[in-house]
Amino acid sequence: MNKIIIPYHFIIPTAIGVILVILILLYRKKLIAKNKLLWITLLVFIAVYTFLIGRAAFKDIYYQWNLSRYDLNKDGIFIGQEVTKNQQDAMQSLINNVGNSFSFATGLIYAVIISIVVYAIGSMQLFKKK
Repeated sequence: MNKIIIPYHFIIPTAIGVILVILILLYRKKLIAKNKLLWITLLVFIAVYTFLIGRAAFKDIYYQWNLSRYDLNKDGIFIGQEVTKNQQDAMQSLINNVGNSFSFATGLIYAVIISIVVYAIGSMQLFKKK
């Protein structure tokens, strides 16, 4: 392993999500005054999606870093004494990380489901108050 590759398909949505969460929290008084339940649901959606994508980015970078520790001569090829049980385990962790690779899509599904639940609970509470 020569270098750690930044997974831009994770980092860019994570950065956008963090910026959106910060903007919503900064302007919450103006936004929430208009439609509180909608903005809370949107905030939950963005926060959950950002967390899931950020976690995937962290895991991807960690697996790459963990594998690169075993490349003793830093040539990008594992030969001789570099090939150990721990190196093979690290390689398997990086290679078998398919679920993490699709987390931009599965994270979207989970975030939508959680947001729908939050919206439903909020709607029931508003209905109960009236």
